[in-house]
Amino acid sequence: MDHTLPKQFENAQDFLQLLGTDYIEMYVGNAKQSAYYFKTAFGFQEVAYAGLETGVSDRTSYVLQQDKIRLVITSSMEKDSDINRHFLEHGDGVKIVALWVDDAESAYEETTKRGAKSYQKPTTHSDDNGSVVTAGIYTYGETVHLFVERKNYTGAFLPGYVPRTPTYAPEPVGLKYIDHIVGNVDWGQMNVWVKFYAEVMGFTQIISFDDDDISTEYTALMSKVMSNGNGRIKFPINEPAEGKKRSQIEEYIKFYNGSGVQHLALATDNIIRTIHELRERGVEFLNVPDSYYTDLKDRVGAIDEDMEVLKRYKILVDRDDEGYLLQLFTKPLMDRPTVFIEIIQRKGATSFGKGNFKALFEAIEREQEQRGTL
Repeated sequence: MDHTLPKQFENAQDFLQLLGTDYIEMYVGNAKQSAYYFKTAFGFQEVAYAGLETGVSDRTSYVLQQDKIRLVITSSMEKDSDINRHFLEHGDGVKIVALWVDDAESAYEETTKRGAKSYQKPTTHSDDNGSVVTAGIYTYGETVHLFVERKNYTGAFLPGYVPRTPTYAPEPVGLKYIDHIVGNVDWGQMNVWVKFYAEVMGFTQIISFDDDDISTEYTALMSKVMSNGNGRIKFPINEPAEGKKRSQIEEYIKFYNGSGVQHLALATDNIIRTIHELRERGVEFLNVPDSYYTDLKDRVGAIDEDMEVLKRYKILVDRDDEGYLLQLFTKPLMDRPTVFIEIIQRKGATSFGKGNFKALFEAIEREQEQRGTL
């Protein structure tokens, strides 16, 4: 296998030595019910737990896993906690994007000396299974990157958590790993955070989209994709652009009350099976009109999948110089039109579905119109 990095990664300074995404932690209003939803609808397995029964009195956390994807669903047990404040201000949302590193203290020192705001100084957590070192910095909004060093730990998740194997364990739907994590920031802030990831974390910009690329008759946005040196961590950053009506980014900023994680792109190696399972379990996706498929073959060329099957499941297709990808986006997971999930399968493509932007955003605009927020 050729391990040579694509040219777009050559400028990344990989001084952080990021090994991958360790976990995503969401602060929610009711962790038990939210965990049940992700288990039932998305096929995550409950692997660990922290709460009153484990001696943790201020919060409850469920650790869910599917292949290499790990979600932590947390809610507060205390009225005046920071977790509860975060929930009241933003609704259910992503608080921590934890990054797996070999040396958490070094990652913290390297980023804070380059200007990162500290969230948590290096801290060692221990139990009978060993020790984990964590340290954290703030990124856009109230989002945090927590560096997690777990080379000396053999437990289910982290010290303070106990392993769980509940009898209720719906089958996985084929989700494999986190492909990318998208952040929405306010007007004029995209380049600020592009600079942050470049200078503070050693990332490089691999793709840029302006309002000519991502626009419809009514709305527009701009986006730049930042990646670490080994290409395992990719963070697209969106900001609004001028349009006739309120864009999806403006809608997010309004209802989230600030910048934050817009969506998680979860990879599968069989998107038809995955989408079928998700639809059967009640997950709602953006509606793609049949007209999208009229000249799809002319636009993307020969692909392995049956076009009629893709049309039935409303799956989008796009091609770049490396191959093609298939993708589809859920509706917002919460009542607030904020966080959603992208399902993606890559057949060689390294891009992000530029050819689908117009169809995708028109679908989002139809949803915004129904909500009265366009």
